[in-house]
Amino acid sequence: MGSEGPAAAAVTIHVTGFKKFHGVSENPTETIVSNLKEYTNKNGLPKGVILGSCSILETAGQGALTPLYQTLQSALNGKESESSSSGKTIWVHFGVNSGASRFAIEHQAVNEATFRCPDEMGWKPQKLPIIPVDGGISRVRETTLPVEEITKALAKKGYEVMTSDDAGRFVCNYVYYHSLRFAEQNGTKSLFVHVPLFLTIDEETQMKFASSLLEVLASLCQ
Repeated sequence: MGSEGPAAAAVTIHVTGFKKFHGVSENPTETIVSNLKEYTNKNGLPKGVILGSCSILETAGQGALTPLYQTLQSALNGKESESSSSGKTIWVHFGVNSGASRFAIEHQAVNEATFRCPDEMGWKPQKLPIIPVDGGISRVRETTLPVEEITKALAKKGYEVMTSDDAGRFVCNYVYYHSLRFAEQNGTKSLFVHVPLFLTIDEETQMKFASSLLEVLASLCQ
C-alpha cells in the first residue's frame, strides 16, 4: 500500500451516556458507557482509536449541561497539552429510545426544547429555543461526520442500524444541540446515537456495537 506520509494520527473519542429517567428505570447507555473502557481493555481497542473520557450525564436539560461542558472543555485542554494534537477529537453521545428496534445514527439536532415529560430535575419546557442567541426553534445544526457512510459500515458488520434526522425534542436533542455548537466553535466533531433497550437488543450486542462504532469512526476520520 502506498504511504500517505507519516502514520495517520489516532482519533480520540470521548463518550457520554445518560442515567435513568421517567419511564426508563435502567438506562442501557449508562451501562454501555460505564463498561466501555473495561470492554475495550478486554477485547482490544480498535486500531487508530484513543478512548478518552466516558461520562454519565443526568437526564435533565440544565442538569446535563455543567458536566457536559466540563468534559467538553477538559478534553480540549488535554488536547492542547499533548504534542500529538494533530489527531481528531470526536464526541459520541449515546441515548436510549425505548420504542426503537434498531440503532439510529442521528444526523442533526434542532434548537427546540419541548419535553414530553418532566426531566429528572422537574423541568418541562415547551417550544423553547435551546440556545436563544442561535435564533428560533426551527434552527438546525448538523453533524459534520458522514452519517450515511457510518450507517452503511455498521450495517455491513451485521447491526440493525439506520440514519435518523429526528433526535426528538427531549434531553437527547438538547445535549446534541449544545455539543454540535461546541464542536463547530472548537474544531471537533460530535455524533449522537440512539440505542434500544436491552430487552430489544441484548447488552453484549450493544457493547460490540459501541466498539464497532469507535472502529468505523476512526477508519472514516483518519
